[in-house]
Amino acid sequence: MGDSATLASAARSATYNMILQMVFRVLTFLLNAFVLRYISKEMLGVVNVRLTLLYSTTLFIAREAFRRACLSKTADRKWRQVINLLWCTVLLGLLCGIALAYFWLKVLEHPNPDSIPNYSIGVITFTVSAVLELLAEPLFVVGQALLFVKLRVVVEGVAILSRCLVTVALVVFFPHWGIVAFCCSQLVFTAVYIALYYAYFIKYVYNSKDKSFPLKSVRDFFPKRSPGQNWTNLALAKLTWSFFKQGFFKQILTEGEKYVMTFFSVVNFADQGLYDIIANLGSLAARFIFLPIEESGYLFFAQSLSRGVPIKQQPKESVALATQVLENLLKFVFLIGLTILIFGYPYSYLLLDLYGGTILTSGTGPVLLKSYCVYVLLIAINGTLEAYVFAAMSSNDVDRYNHKLLVFSILFLFFSWLFTKIIGVLGFIVANCINMIVRIIYSCLFVHNYYKESDRNPLRCLIPSTLVLLTFGVSLVITIISEKMFCCDQGIMLKFVHVCIGGVCCLAVAFAVYFSEYDMIEFIMQQFVSKRKTTKVTKKD
Repeated sequence: MGDSATLASAARSATYNMILQMVFRVLTFLLNAFVLRYISKEMLGVVNVRLTLLYSTTLFIAREAFRRACLSKTADRKWRQVINLLWCTVLLGLLCGIALAYFWLKVLEHPNPDSIPNYSIGVITFTVSAVLELLAEPLFVVGQALLFVKLRVVVEGVAILSRCLVTVALVVFFPHWGIVAFCCSQLVFTAVYIALYYAYFIKYVYNSKDKSFPLKSVRDFFPKRSPGQNWTNLALAKLTWSFFKQGFFKQILTEGEKYVMTFFSVVNFADQGLYDIIANLGSLAARFIFLPIEESGYLFFAQSLSRGVPIKQQPKESVALATQVLENLLKFVFLIGLTILIFGYPYSYLLLDLYGGTILTSGTGPVLLKSYCVYVLLIAINGTLEAYVFAAMSSNDVDRYNHKLLVFSILFLFFSWLFTKIIGVLGFIVANCINMIVRIIYSCLFVHNYYKESDRNPLRCLIPSTLVLLTFGVSLVITIISEKMFCCDQGIMLKFVHVCIGGVCCLAVAFAVYFSEYDMIEFIMQQFVSKRKTTKVTKKD
């Protein structure tokens, strides 16, 4: 498959994944707003922080390294060996899940059983859910690697919708169930997720005429030995081990604040619930864009670049296209992140007031959300940079980065604990920002050295034009003044005036971007909108 075809499919994948992330965030947003009226903030903290952390940690440790390694471009990829390796995720997930569940039950402090009963059932259920979900991991990787771009959106979208509907129904009609209601909805999600993946590929194997598809029967979904071949590829296993070490530290950096909350009990469950609400609100308008771009960007870069090979020894067309994609994606995500920061600051209080009323605006909620907007901008830059860096690194580079991640992780956990002791929950956001800045600096140094023998440097395209920056600055001043004059305790009409002023400023920014960043706009439109002939080559619906 050519690089242009890969880029077109990756672009479609990013588009569909953006839709998925948007649906997920909106559903979570509405679900939290709804269930807040039926459950306590303490319950939300236990479920969304304590139990969800157990679930996400088990999955991340068990599968993230396998995903990155098995999606990398290799000249001798044999799918039989890849499938065999991917089934190791189930065993690893089982061992990891048992160890974590024991720690959650025997070491960590339990919530008050009078207000939050059945905590043990919740721990066991979320652990089982994570292990069972790994049964579909080989099919997930096959779908991603062979660019079944709509499959993930449909499967995860239907599973998420099922979980949301079951949660709402059980919380409304059986409010006394407490954690058990969330356990039932989590098991429904897992069952739907596994069933849809297996149903799709079983149908595809028996009905499709695609002779290039590596799985010829249902038996091929499962591990088995092929004559004349090793059980798995040793080089791929080594790469997986490198990513495993890296993923362990990256998970600490990604979910560090939740680990500090869980292990050190620096804030109570109610404050944990508040922080989780703020985090969902803060990332609602950003994560559904940045995360799909990072995942699809890594998929494209990993398929286009030869891992660990100097840039001058790689095909010029592949390098030129990868560089162009990185340049435009960096500027695109930077502009979106900057928009969220500039307009998020003067509209945080209004958003919290509309979402949860005084329960969110009376305390530290507005300050947390404004600070989170800074973190979102850093997430935007870091995600795209790391997608490129991880695709270009050799196994030795990954190992060296793992050593640095160990230092980053220790410092991050220390600063999270320290800042939380000093300034409360806001300390988590400050520590996260410091963590992102350090990782961005490291990625920039890697990209700079990677291109030192080339006449191009994609980092130069990160900063937008002077006109765009000036428009952002003027918009920030105007909207801050508008917030002081019209928001948020002077009636609905003045709130509406404040929103209209922000809308006008946002339009001004859009026009400035359109007229001064036309090359980026044209490139993005070509990849995400145009009906290119290359998309037909890889279309698998």
